[in-house]
Order: sequence, then structure tokens, then C-alpha cells
Amino acid sequence: MSQQPDVEIRSASAADTAGIDAVIRAAFGAADPAHGDQVGDLWSDVRAGEHLLAERVAVVEGEVVGHVGISHCWIDARRELVAACMLSPLSTSPAHQERGIGTALVAAAIHAARGLGRPALFLEGSPSFYSARCFEPAATYGIEAPTTRVPPPAFQVVPFALEEWMTGRVVYPEVWWRHDSTGLRDPDLADVEAALGLA
Repeated sequence: MSQQPDVEIRSASAADTAGIDAVIRAAFGAADPAHGDQVGDLWSDVRAGEHLLAERVAVVEGEVVGHVGISHCWIDARRELVAACMLSPLSTSPAHQERGIGTALVAAAIHAARGLGRPALFLEGSPSFYSARCFEPAATYGIEAPTTRVPPPAFQVVPFALEEWMTGRVVYPEVWWRHDSTGLRDPDLADVEAALGLA
């Protein structure tokens, strides 16, 4: 049995931009290339704007094979807007999946987000995958997704320093809405709701 090459998880640099873009488009476009282009275009705009907070990459033999991004969002609490973090996108190139790279990137993202001094890290994603990686339903803390097109179990959080008054709806920057990358639209939404027993 051949030994798998080592995977390095590190901060992204400007030299990683092309590799990150390729990984995002390949991972999200495996079933639908148009979706890969949508997520790739979104992340290019996030990186070019003011909302990028951190990026981590997985590298094998000098090649970027995985990526996770952390960007800015807010909790629209009654008292005031609270700056928070959002994990998205998380991607591993199809040829390197099922090797624990996604799990390692999620751990790196949590560590990076905690270091930013914000009270929480949010995401939209699979409850089964992310609940095993420190995420909890955001509704447990009185926090709502930015749209009802995110099934409640799929909107999750790692709380760092959430205070009791920090409840309300999460607000994403405009770039996410411009790329129609918030929540799911039918028929995908109906399929996910059925799988979660919400339909």
C-alpha cells in the first residue's frame, strides 16, 4: 500500500490565489459546473472586497488541494450590530477528498476565527458533518439565519464569547446576495428539507 503524501495546513498567500480558485470551482462544480463558477466568482469578489477575514489552505507537494474562507457578517441584535465571522466556502479538490482534509480545514478555521476576537463563527451546511466538528444549531442561542431559505438545522455556530443579549438575525454583506449565494432555492431547498424531515 502506497503512503499518502503529507498535507500541510497553512495561511493562504497571494501566490495561492489561482490554486484556491481552481479548488473551489472543481469541488463545487463536480456535479454542476455552473455552481462551481457561481461559488468561485463569489469568493473572488469577497477576496477583492473588504469582508475577507482569513483564509487557510491545504497543500500537498506544493499544490493547493483544499481551502476554507472566513469572512465578515453581523448579528443584528436589538442593542447593536455585532461583528461576527462566517465560514464559507469549504472545499477540497475531488481527487483529495475522503482524507480528512476538510476536517483539518474546519479546525484551522475555528482556530483562526477564535483569534479574531469576535463572539462566534457561523455557517450554512450539513448538520451531520459540522456537528461532529464543534458546530451547534444557532437557534440554540436565539440566532436566526439570514433567510428562511436556510433550514434551521443547517444554520450553525461555534460560540466563542456570545453574550445573552447577542440574539437576532445574522446579516451577510451585500456580495453574498448579489451572487445569490445565501440559502437554497427550490428544488434544492425542498430536497434538503425532505432529507432533514422538515417537509
